[in-house]
Amino acid sequence: MIREEIYITEETKGTRLDLVLSAGLEDYSRSFIQKLFEKGGISVNGKVCTSKKYKCAEGDLVEIVIPEPERLDVEAEDIPISIVYEDDELLVVDKPAGMVVHPAPGNYSGTLVNALMYHCGDQLSSINGVIRPGIVHRIDKDTSGLLVVAKTDRAHTGLAGQLEEHSINRRYRAIVYNNIKEDEGTIDAPIGRDPKNRLRNAVIREGMPGSESAKRAVTHFRVLDRFGIYTLVEAKLETGRTHQIRVHMAYIKHPLLGDELYGPAKNKAGAKRQMLHAGVLGFVHPVTGEYMEFESPLPEDFRKVLDKISEA
Repeated sequence: MIREEIYITEETKGTRLDLVLSAGLEDYSRSFIQKLFEKGGISVNGKVCTSKKYKCAEGDLVEIVIPEPERLDVEAEDIPISIVYEDDELLVVDKPAGMVVHPAPGNYSGTLVNALMYHCGDQLSSINGVIRPGIVHRIDKDTSGLLVVAKTDRAHTGLAGQLEEHSINRRYRAIVYNNIKEDEGTIDAPIGRDPKNRLRNAVIREGMPGSESAKRAVTHFRVLDRFGIYTLVEAKLETGRTHQIRVHMAYIKHPLLGDELYGPAKNKAGAKRQMLHAGVLGFVHPVTGEYMEFESPLPEDFRKVLDKISEA
């Protein structure tokens, strides 16, 4: 059984509880969260809450009890996916926003893994087990863009080694709040689980609660364009912590537009998700030794938001 807790802050006060949980529990479906309400798995200030429409108040303590997942076989599903490159060792996929990478409670179908199993059959790396076959790294559900998938164990091992050495080239496009005055910069700040909100990660410096489990995280960014109250940036990952770009940009007071977990709950730019796109992915092929680099164009929803903020 998994227990999580969050404290409602000024950012999320007045927001429906189910929306707060949907933003925080990214790997779980809305129907799964609804069942948690129905089964008494959600408590507010020590009392079971069965109303998903409960409006959160600042200072509320929300406790979530997630039952142990049943052991289920993951099934192949005929889901269209955009494959940018493929050979006998690996493939590069352009994931759409809204698609979960691998199964989790409440999301055992419709994931990228389900689609990969249909496309590749049993030709996926077994290193990460039946839930995450072939998955070397991941991007968030509501982040779009490129990721590499291993078809063989030797490819998986080689790619994982490059991730550990920080040699994989991962560059993202992001729209953030406020005008960044510097043209470029580096954020070198350790990331760990937020002790005040267990559904989020946060920058945790040495000596702060939870610092013993925080890991070094480095993000490089450069400004591509400025739109008054918004800035378009390219962010390059040196490390790959969960939610790293989202956490780091919020830390320097430039949260991602549309990111309800780390930024304002509402926006006027029409963003329906965090404006983050994994646009460039480069790595050395783990078998041939050839450097390969792939680029994904901005998806339509991202371009529409850019058009809107550029006209304001």
